[in-house]
Amino acid sequence: MLTAGQDTVFDFEVLRELRRREGLTIAEVSSRSGVSPAVISKLERNQSMAELETLFKLSRVYGINATDLLSLAEQRTSHRAEETHHAVEGFDFRQVAFGNARCLHSTVSKGSRISRPEIHQDDFEVCWVLSGAVRIILPNERHELEAGMSIQFDAILEHTYEALEDSELIILHLNKGKRF
Repeated sequence: MLTAGQDTVFDFEVLRELRRREGLTIAEVSSRSGVSPAVISKLERNQSMAELETLFKLSRVYGINATDLLSLAEQRTSHRAEETHHAVEGFDFRQVAFGNARCLHSTVSKGSRISRPEIHQDDFEVCWVLSGAVRIILPNERHELEAGMSIQFDAILEHTYEALEDSELIILHLNKGKRF
């Protein structure tokens, strides 16, 4: 791995993984990108650093943007998070959060109701009911979900969860700016 600056490490072996996943040779990537085979080979073996223009050209071959390619090269390991706990209006939440997503697991007693849209950023919200039944109230819409059902909506909208039965659910907040 090469170090750029004092704290940033880039591992461009990811280029080899992307190339192999696409079933391409270095010559084919070179032809599609306009980057010489020697530069591609050196990058894949971490023997040189990539210029921004080179990353842009290579990222086009793999159908991603240069920022995502650089991010893959910079962050080659997984990210771990410890769960946090909180309870609000009868909803007991276990949560893990990352830069682009929050995952909440909740158990809730029948009759509990929560409405706190002020805690949301500009996210998409997904609710998956694992057991029981919940009602989700959105502007001009009401949805009753039973075990195995899910819904996605814009979390910035006013919304309310009501537990129709003792229930277990997973709620995902997905940042719109960094969609999967």
